[in-house]
Amino acid sequence: MRTEYPAKVLLAWGEAISGHAGLRDWLIQNGYPELGIFTFALRNKKDARKWLMDNGHPHLMAVITGIEGDTAALQWLEKNEMNVLRNLALAGDGEEDGMRWLLEHGHRELAVIGQKMHHVKRGMDDDYKDPHKFARD
Repeated sequence: MRTEYPAKVLLAWGEAISGHAGLRDWLIQNGYPELGIFTFALRNKKDARKWLMDNGHPHLMAVITGIEGDTAALQWLEKNEMNVLRNLALAGDGEEDGMRWLLEHGHRELAVIGQKMHHVKRGMDDDYKDPHKFARD
């Protein structure tokens, strides 16, 4: 279960989360499929969520469900001493404490990624609430 990545990979991941399909595909094809597939799972793609779980990345799935308010996922991350990922999930949910923790502990790249995750999820929530739009799989 990999939890540390080079800075350039984190930068690519953040851009992929924001919708850069080329960088998402680069991650998938260059040894970081979990980060590329994460971008689909973040957007509620069931097959991507299943892939993360089936391929040894429950910690990434816990980040996503933690962003979505699953306190059990946040507790699981904490219990497994993945406080960086726990705070990434909190930041992704828009929690200032999670963002502050990441910055205070030297995880600037992850703080930016947390903001990008929050932006994606907030946009999805707005789309869901907009009566002029409909859910798509």
